[in-house]
Amino acid sequence: MLGSGDLGHRVVVRYRTDRGPTDVLGELTSIDDHGLVVRSETGDERRISRTAVLAGKRIGPRPAKFSEILALERVTAAAWPAPETERLGDWLLRAADGWTNRANSALPLGDAGCDLDEAVRACVAFYTARGLTPKITVPLPVRRDVARHLAAAGWIAQPEVLVQTAALDRVITLARAAGQPAGGDIGGAARFAVVRDADGALLACARGAVVEDPARRTGSIAAQPRPAPAQRWLHIALVEVMPHARRRGFGRAVSAALAEWAQGAGATRAVLQVEGHNEPARRLYESLGWRTHHSFVTYHRPPVPAA
Repeated sequence: MLGSGDLGHRVVVRYRTDRGPTDVLGELTSIDDHGLVVRSETGDERRISRTAVLAGKRIGPRPAKFSEILALERVTAAAWPAPETERLGDWLLRAADGWTNRANSALPLGDAGCDLDEAVRACVAFYTARGLTPKITVPLPVRRDVARHLAAAGWIAQPEVLVQTAALDRVITLARAAGQPAGGDIGGAARFAVVRDADGALLACARGAVVEDPARRTGSIAAQPRPAPAQRWLHIALVEVMPHARRRGFGRAVSAALAEWAQGAGATRAVLQVEGHNEPARRLYESLGWRTHHSFVTYHRPPVPAA
């Protein structure tokens, strides 16, 4: 039977109705002694009393459709714009003076308008002309063909990155349930350290969550929220808690603050990228309702030996 440990996970519940037993499949968003709530993939919420439940179990997440992966990659690309871009059919070539993999790698989202060999050569020429290491970020599993081609050509795979999504209301609810950060002096004369948004304005949502207390040195978090234009998504990036302040709840607090800010701007869901081997971050995000949508791997061409 289902319990509080299943909150935020995909479940199937069989329950009794006047017309006989029926099933509902979706995310378990609430459960207590009186009943439970399951949100379907269409967003409808089914409230079921405990006495009506016949059976329930957690099931694995639904694999994202290829079209959904490509759509979300377009959202994150728009939310993390490179200062220089060039189109190669449905591929996006991006350059930003070497700052971050995403902004300095090609993103193959569809047909390049040529065969893979030619497309890869065009990417190499683009990055070589700018003094950058040629890189291609491959969304998986939708572009396994590109991944196989690059691996066969000797390109080097970097660590896998997970693209995770969450409903903003779920992030807020779970973060509030966890309480305030431990050992923090939030508000008052605290000095805020936050990566500023595109307009250079300090985000009001960071106050009370993103702090650097010069007296107590309780914590400092850098966070860069980017709501993707017209997509109703919040894109969270560059969230870091200083080493001396980790595991006190600051990461959870800033996630909730950004979610509340984004809700006020009309967003309903959020997306972030986390390295697959970053277990502490993955545990934090899972506790706030984040689930892996798909992954990507960035490949870079090995150095060319000097002649």
